[in-house]
Amino acid sequence: MADSAGTRAIETLYWRFGAALVLFAAAITGERGRSQDAVHQVFLRLLEHGGLYRVADPRAYLFASVRNAILNDVRARERDVSIEDESIWFVPPNRDHAAELSLRRALAGLSKDQRQVTVLHIWGELTFAQIAYVLGVNANTAASRYRYALAKLREAMCFREEPCASS
Repeated sequence: MADSAGTRAIETLYWRFGAALVLFAAAITGERGRSQDAVHQVFLRLLEHGGLYRVADPRAYLFASVRNAILNDVRARERDVSIEDESIWFVPPNRDHAAELSLRRALAGLSKDQRQVTVLHIWGELTFAQIAYVLGVNANTAASRYRYALAKLREAMCFREEPCASS
């Protein structure tokens, strides 16, 4: 069991990364409840086993742990679930519902690999090296998936109106 300083450190990590971890898990499962359960399981295990004292990169470790928990759950259920609750992606203060819906659809149109890298990089604020660690690929593969995802998102988002300028 973690001591009080360890418990406070774990609590700080939970408040700092919890929302991004749930979003990342939801990118894999498509279900907010299962995603929250996986994140809570990871933090509960940290509390039970004394924290992250020997971990070099806590953020990447947390994302990798959540990914492993989700993949174990997916294997146990042996089925794929589509993202049904669109509210898991965004809750901006001044919502543009049409643009938000377009972006959600564009994200859903990405491959699972590209969607995971995009969520980890943008919402998880992970570097490509950290993403490589979480997904078990090399950093160049993570960067390539992100580049391809951005191109697909740009194309999907610009298709509705006038052509987008090339970057």
